Amino acid sequence: MISNDTIAAIRKDYTLKQFDESHVLKNPFDQFRSWFKEAIDAEVNEPNAMTLATCKENGQPTARIVLLKGIEAHGFVFFTNYESHKGTEINKNPFAALVFFWPELQRQIRIEGKIKKLDEASSDAYFFSRPIESQIGAHASPQSRPIESRQVIEDNFKRLQKRFETDPMSRPIHWGGYSLEPNSIEFWQGRASRLHDRFLYTKAKIKDWNISRLAP
Repeated sequence: MISNDTIAAIRKDYTLKQFDESHVLKNPFDQFRSWFKEAIDAEVNEPNAMTLATCKENGQPTARIVLLKGIEAHGFVFFTNYESHKGTEINKNPFAALVFFWPELQRQIRIEGKIKKLDEASSDAYFFSRPIESQIGAHASPQSRPIESRQVIEDNFKRLQKRFETDPMSRPIHWGGYSLEPNSIEFWQGRASRLHDRFLYTKAKIKDWNISRLAP
């Protein structure tokens, strides 16, 4: 058994980098791209993995890891089953949050905003760029719904695999893309003694952002 004392004693002092006013770019999307490139160059494990937090109708939050698949002029793009738990929650309450954590760089990015569906052409373009097995998988899985066993999914996959040997592949109507358009983005750089560097971008006008340093 792991004791609470053992858990409480887990600590790491962050001394790798600093992030001050001279480093802050005016546009948060430019800042994100800069940090994202550093994460790729540093060979961070799955740098595009992000926590997506949504809310149920009763206000109870839910969260899971999804993968960033693009950056638009005004939003962060991901794809999923529209009938999944997150899809139904987004349909009823489009406000959500994203979190990236890159421990190798001692960095975190928090993004809050409103989600909208991508147009069908964009969803089609990404769907058909995926490996054929992933395309079949999107058809085979009734995501988030209870199933009797794994065999249900494996049987669905085999049946559809055989079907699509002759039938043309199509994107499921219940599967596609979303874009989270932020109203705030916070960049967090771990520093020694828990005196972290935090800068918050908040939406001012369509093209303008206010920038403020936050206390750690």
